[in-house]
Amino acid sequence: MIGEHFYIYKKEVDWSVLWEGFSIPVSIQVVFKERMKNYLKRGEKIDIKVLLDERTYEMKLINQAFNEQKYSGHADILQIRYAPQSSFALTLRKIFKSSLVYLQRERTNAKKNIRVPKEKREYIILYTTPLENTFFIEHITSSESVQIKQSISLISEEDFEFQSNYKKVDDSARIDIKGQIIKVRRLDRAIGDSLKLFYNGKCQICGDNFAQKYNCLIVEAHHIDFFVSSLNNDASNIAVLCPNHHRVIHKATPSFKRENISFVYPNGLEEKLILNKHL
Repeated sequence: MIGEHFYIYKKEVDWSVLWEGFSIPVSIQVVFKERMKNYLKRGEKIDIKVLLDERTYEMKLINQAFNEQKYSGHADILQIRYAPQSSFALTLRKIFKSSLVYLQRERTNAKKNIRVPKEKREYIILYTTPLENTFFIEHITSSESVQIKQSISLISEEDFEFQSNYKKVDDSARIDIKGQIIKVRRLDRAIGDSLKLFYNGKCQICGDNFAQKYNCLIVEAHHIDFFVSSLNNDASNIAVLCPNHHRVIHKATPSFKRENISFVYPNGLEEKLILNKHL
């Protein structure tokens, strides 16, 4: 059934996640609405089920009410909520013990807006399922990140992206880390596939959708900061490229200038993204 899950959101583990819930960002709510059979009106809440590590947990999905006259034009405030001592929250605190220990220590120092250091961050990944009001969550812990980094350290970025784009599996991986590789590649494919559809199969550099006349999709997801070194598969680190531009970038290794949203090649050529709605 995992193939029927639809990626919604990758959320960095913070204090709120470990104790009471998290919000669905405005930028993702459009996709979320499309996947919900009966979307909530403001002020409404429903019971939902969440699957995590083969266990089912019950919690609330809430579309928070607010003063719409005072905040006209404000987007929905959509949240998944659970009690601090619920079995789900207790399970999360056990899974993400590394984040919990760090956040508890820093909160003692009365710091605000505490975030776990980048190299130690952990994540939950939210998917919808074919079952109504039922969601699926995967986790990436700090130890899993270490395993993933070790397992792909000898793989070239080009090979990793080929396997992720075309659903290849590395059969040479050890059994104890193979599950983590599959997990991260599944996440990569889910985010990449969403972006490919978001750009209607067009390359962000040239704007071409060569395969449209053949009624197929050939664009590929490219990690701006190479995943094998950054372990960053956020949408903000992924560009959608045609196979030609993707091959060129891996062979020529240009730098990416975020201030201009462009690739700058060693020979001085600069190519701006002519399509950009997410970077």
